[in-house]
Amino acid sequence: MKAEKSLEAGKASTPKRGVNRGLSIIDFILRIFALMGTLGSAIAMGTTSETLPFFTQFVRFKAEYNDLPTFTFFVAANAVVSVYLVLSLVLSIFHIVRAGSTKSRIILIFFDTAMLALLTAAASAAAAIVYLAHKGNARANWFAICQQFNSFCERISGSLIGSYAGMVLFILLILLSAIAISKR
Repeated sequence: MKAEKSLEAGKASTPKRGVNRGLSIIDFILRIFALMGTLGSAIAMGTTSETLPFFTQFVRFKAEYNDLPTFTFFVAANAVVSVYLVLSLVLSIFHIVRAGSTKSRIILIFFDTAMLALLTAAASAAAAIVYLAHKGNARANWFAICQQFNSFCERISGSLIGSYAGMVLFILLILLSAIAISKR
């Protein structure tokens, strides 16, 4: 009788482990894509610079990402999130090997949520500055600079895409971890 119950329990846990292992593989892949997005955003923004001549070649206007503290925060936040994602790949591999672990998934949910908050703050602040660079604000006498610094504005706008993609992937990662915990 006990042998039958343990055999039935073993059969019941195998599909759950298979589902958790599949979720862990998806988690690993999403972390790699999020890493590519956030690291690409940090590199794209961190290497953004454009110089325009003004009247002569000796007087020039220069636009760099570090001219604005918001962009510096954006680069730092994306770099921190990228480092976290590299470190979290170890736990993600652990979840593939041991699909039933719950405590480490709870830790990942906690840190994934913190990184999502950091990434959201940085991307939102940078998006506000990018909007001002494109549109300006007549009431505050802020002029749109993207008509002059076209390449600069294209790169800073493009760097936001990877960061927002990373945010979406973090939301999916949090949901996947929650589903894996609830399947247990």
